[in-house]
Amino acid sequence: MDDGLKTYGEKVAQALPGAVLGLRFAFGELTLTIEAARIVEVLKYLRDDAEGQFTCFIDISGVDYPEREKRFDVVYHLLSPKLNRRIRLKVETDEDTPVPSATAVFAGADWYERETYDFFGVLFDGHPDLRRILTDYGFEGHPLRKDFPMTGFVEVRYDDEEKRVRNEPVTLNQEFRTFDFLSPWEGGGEEKAKSGGRQ
Repeated sequence: MDDGLKTYGEKVAQALPGAVLGLRFAFGELTLTIEAARIVEVLKYLRDDAEGQFTCFIDISGVDYPEREKRFDVVYHLLSPKLNRRIRLKVETDEDTPVPSATAVFAGADWYERETYDFFGVLFDGHPDLRRILTDYGFEGHPLRKDFPMTGFVEVRYDDEEKRVRNEPVTLNQEFRTFDFLSPWEGGGEEKAKSGGRQ
């Protein structure tokens, strides 16, 4: 474990009282849980502080915990190239409460926030152009939420007669089947062979 990084996490918590809600060390990495309204302040501090120098913005991602009141974690990863250290920040939010946009501190956050909005539905206040980035126009829902159906709502297919791509409601052309994964060498092989593999 990097003792310098551990000490630095405690310094951040003291320098920004109330902004850091929790510190966690695992596998030599530091994770800070941040008050959502103060994420921009913390990002600026980490970027500008001489002991931190977290000038390289790596990414933003989301995690969905539907059983929680604040169901989403927005996770930020930063790198200090000069000191060769990484830090992870986590912010909790719900479906309706926007998280302040990090684009004022790191311009590279732009597309990552759009991706997090697209896939999870997390809103970012102050984002210059918050719209979907990877799903199609008119797409309904957010596909990385745990309550999103595995089959989705629409399927895309190319219509050869109309010579265009069509979006249609999902249809399952094959009925669900039950599979018997027992090996024929574990008994019941003759019966399985007679019944075509079904019992």
